Amino acid sequence: MEPIRNFDTNVQLLKYKILKSVVRHFDDGTLREAYHDIPLEIIPGPKPTMRCCIYKERAIVGERLKMALGGDRNNPNVIEVISIACDECPVNRFHISRACRGCIAHRCEHACPKGAIHVVDGRARIDQDKCIECGRCAFACPYSAIIEYTRPCENACKIKAISMDENKAAKIDNDKCISCGACVYQCPFGAIVDKSFLLDALQLLRDSASNRNYRVYAVVAPSVSSQFSYAKTGQVVTGLKRLGFHSVVEAALGADMVAWEEAAELAEKGFLTSSCCPAFVAYIRKSFPQMADKISHNPSPMVAISDFIKKLDPGAKTIFIGPCTAKKLEFQEEPLHAVDCVLTFEELQALFDARGIEIEHLEEDLLDNASYYGRIFARSGGLSDAVAEALKERGITLEQFEVKPLACDGIEQCKVALLKASRNLLPENFIEGMACVGGCIGGAACVSHGPKDKNEVNKYGQQALEKSITDAIAVTKMM
Repeated sequence: MEPIRNFDTNVQLLKYKILKSVVRHFDDGTLREAYHDIPLEIIPGPKPTMRCCIYKERAIVGERLKMALGGDRNNPNVIEVISIACDECPVNRFHISRACRGCIAHRCEHACPKGAIHVVDGRARIDQDKCIECGRCAFACPYSAIIEYTRPCENACKIKAISMDENKAAKIDNDKCISCGACVYQCPFGAIVDKSFLLDALQLLRDSASNRNYRVYAVVAPSVSSQFSYAKTGQVVTGLKRLGFHSVVEAALGADMVAWEEAAELAEKGFLTSSCCPAFVAYIRKSFPQMADKISHNPSPMVAISDFIKKLDPGAKTIFIGPCTAKKLEFQEEPLHAVDCVLTFEELQALFDARGIEIEHLEEDLLDNASYYGRIFARSGGLSDAVAEALKERGITLEQFEVKPLACDGIEQCKVALLKASRNLLPENFIEGMACVGGCIGGAACVSHGPKDKNEVNKYGQQALEKSITDAIAVTKMM
């Protein structure tokens, strides 16, 4: 009997079912038939459950299946819109509500620059063909009777990268998008999806011939401690090895390495923005290019530890597993080519279940090759704490340099900090930028999206045997 997994939304459940089917067809050698078979498996009919008819439901599943198999290779963005699924949100932004009293002032009518509002039978009416959505009518109405509807995806995107195309479907501006994935989770119809590289990961594992041709390492984000609530972290490690990974390494060790080097860079330069969150780095490069030279020259923890693994084991393959959609873009662009593939926790859950690996029933294996400070990178403020600690362990005194960190929890706080810094109005000298609220534990590709307790991250950090960054990175100094 298959385990029953609880997801926040049915959109997540649909993604999970499709990913599971991809794994099973890959294992059975029937992936060529998947485009035809999987939509029928997931939408057997005869009655629709989500849309107007089973044929549209199957068509949408077919489009989501393409995303599960890598998406549009000609689109560099890892976030894409499924146009056929984007047709249920209100097309028009402004509407007259029942609060309209049919007043005689007609302020809304006079405020409209296009003559799109008229009073008919005592109530205001908007001619949507003329409306330019300027919002002046809503501002003018004394009863607040004109309501502005913002699509969930537009509301979720705090950098204004989403608009509507000529067909009133969502459109992503790749020149603005930072691949944070906020729109993916917030779209209630699942019309915005992140590309999956699950097929690439399956192929890497298969071609390794049980790690005889080359060894495959799972690099696990420290936020793993907050993901699989029904199992222990050690059981997740065992499950990964059952999937065929040679070894499981903490990205938190890479975080220790980054904190150590970033502390020295900060003390030398006097001002720095962090480089760990790829969405934050992309936001600086796209929206604040004048601040790009302030980004730390250190790689992200994912890249740092993967590069270290490949220096120790030439020919090895590394697959990062975490809660971040932006990592999917980072691994394709990072110059070291240290990371071979990226999976999300959502995809890992589907992979476990497709292979019948019930991690909650497995014995625990050890995952301990990072310090407390490396592990707390998973939460907002953790990086700042680690850099401060690294300065101490390096023997850099307050008289020599005092770090004044600003932990930005979410892209809106990042925007404010960068605006101030670009105008020399920021009193702090280190900006820790996390695009997701809460930090990585609030990533768009988490298994669950409920409120995360940062204290749980601290507790996981305290379980680390290595209590200092110096002790954790000692192994990297032995090369």
